[in-house]
Amino acid sequence: MSTAFGIRESVSSPQVNARRPLQVNHEGGVAGAARPPRHRFARLIVRRVVIPLASLALVGCETQRMTSATDPAAPKDTPERTASAGELGATASTTRATGTTLGGPLAGLDAGQLARFEAGRAEFMEVDGVREGLGPVFNDASCVTCHNAPVGGTTGRVETRFGLLAGGQFDALERFGGSLLQDRAVGEVAAGAGTFTYVPEVVPIAANVRAGRVTTPLFGLGLVDAVPDRTFQLLARLEAFYSPATAGRPNVVSEIRTGVTRVGRFGWKAQEPTLHQFAGEALLNEMGVTNPEFPEENCPNGDCSKLAFNPVPAMNDDGTSVERSTDFMTLLGPPPRKGSSYLSVYGELVFASAGCANCHTPALVTGPNGNPALSNKVFFPYSDFLLHDMGALGDGIAQGRAGPNEMRTTPLWGLTAHSTFLHDGRAKSIDEAIRAHGGQGAISRSRYGRMDFFSRAALQAFLRSL
Repeated sequence: MSTAFGIRESVSSPQVNARRPLQVNHEGGVAGAARPPRHRFARLIVRRVVIPLASLALVGCETQRMTSATDPAAPKDTPERTASAGELGATASTTRATGTTLGGPLAGLDAGQLARFEAGRAEFMEVDGVREGLGPVFNDASCVTCHNAPVGGTTGRVETRFGLLAGGQFDALERFGGSLLQDRAVGEVAAGAGTFTYVPEVVPIAANVRAGRVTTPLFGLGLVDAVPDRTFQLLARLEAFYSPATAGRPNVVSEIRTGVTRVGRFGWKAQEPTLHQFAGEALLNEMGVTNPEFPEENCPNGDCSKLAFNPVPAMNDDGTSVERSTDFMTLLGPPPRKGSSYLSVYGELVFASAGCANCHTPALVTGPNGNPALSNKVFFPYSDFLLHDMGALGDGIAQGRAGPNEMRTTPLWGLTAHSTFLHDGRAKSIDEAIRAHGGQGAISRSRYGRMDFFSRAALQAFLRSL
């Protein structure tokens, strides 16, 4: 048996109510099963965990009778709740995706796939120089410089975006090299009989918006890539039905390789629809390495005349580096969960009751895939990968159809590998990050602020278990 929060080997009917208590945890153990209380703390757990679990189970059964999760004609007084894994495509035969170790490959790969993973990892760690096409302006010379601790994670490197917001309209200031600032340059290069010196970009005077963005960890993104577009579209509809005040929306973008309109899911604004495109875009914008889908060099601070001195003007990568980097990210396993405790089990219930799970969707399901390790798998990113209006917490940058206040829901898996939180790293603790939520996140922030000490501690214990 399963719920939206705990699935080990299979999931049950699509009608599972996501607000029910945990019955099977992520390690397969029965939540709440314990030895008889022997001391004061155990009795406290019984009062604060077991009794609320039983009460919530009764409420869950009642709300399940009130409405059908997939019935569009359900009454408008449907209780606020979260879409379940069953509603998103899981069946009794759906199995859980697992990793090996943090930074290791997905479990269940064959020898050929493991070889591709290792080749991709080597490519990911390679340091490029000018001869490989680095620059002329860039942010770092290797993917691993920003995605380490371990390889595929994040070092917490903060990059800068800028633009001009006037009259409600955002201008990326592309004529000045925006919206991404490349803060490094290759320096002096040969130019005919003399030399030319490339210098790092600076934020132009015309910009009135400046935002930091922390580089994101890449664990488990092959699973996200394998989720069908229709699942995200369905999830958006379910959110609009179950919790309209916090409902997200897909960022509709173009897949360059096919020209097809897709649902974006990668990047802080969900601006890229596939890992392949995500890799190619990063190769260009972070390292200055042109490739088949991104063949045009970035003009330093928008001045394209400076490209006349580009030491490697031809296409820098024939697509090989993009493919290998994509292989690494596709086959990189999800972050393993830490062991649960009574406190973290209760904390997950608090997480749901506060409405956090309305956006941080616990479970998603992949579609059919040529790789069995990615095919028809349930996984637990704690994100809907949709855009939400975050009010003042938005970074002020518009990208495509994502507005200045909109941000993609941050996946919470692997949260404890972070030393800072939120898109710009401003929060130094989980508590601080929750209290900074605005816009559609203000409802849960307010509920969090009204919690007693024990409930807040339980919620944070749950988040630290991810």
